[in-house]
Amino acid sequence: MPLVQLIYVSSACRELSDEELEHILESSIRHNTQQGITGVLLYTNGSFMQVIEGEEAAIEETYSRICDDDRHKDVFLLSKEVIAKRDFPRWAMGFRRLSRGKFESHPAYAPFLPDGFDAERIGAQPGVATEMLRQFSGA
Repeated sequence: MPLVQLIYVSSACRELSDEELEHILESSIRHNTQQGITGVLLYTNGSFMQVIEGEEAAIEETYSRICDDDRHKDVFLLSKEVIAKRDFPRWAMGFRRLSRGKFESHPAYAPFLPDGFDAERIGAQPGVATEMLRQFSGA
């Protein structure tokens, strides 16, 4: 089966505590390890951006589960493509909570982060989501 990379953004139904984010991360790592999925989750101002990579069937099942998760809404698929190799192979699920100061230090991304991740602006610029995920995750 080919490797697939999927990137989406969504909005949390409410601001999540560090404890809730830790629970999401632990659950993701457990599931992703079992499914051979790697990726990164970014969180800022009640907004998520996530990339997941793995075999297509595992990615489809995981994305379906993500879409059904009631902790967030407005799931917006930015990209889904077949890839030759993983861009984020080091993590079953890397995670970064971004402060305003973190992305203000990268002014080129300011238009994409007015109050969280702006799905339409990010989606209109092919490749910017992957660049942001790499930059902010340290990949």
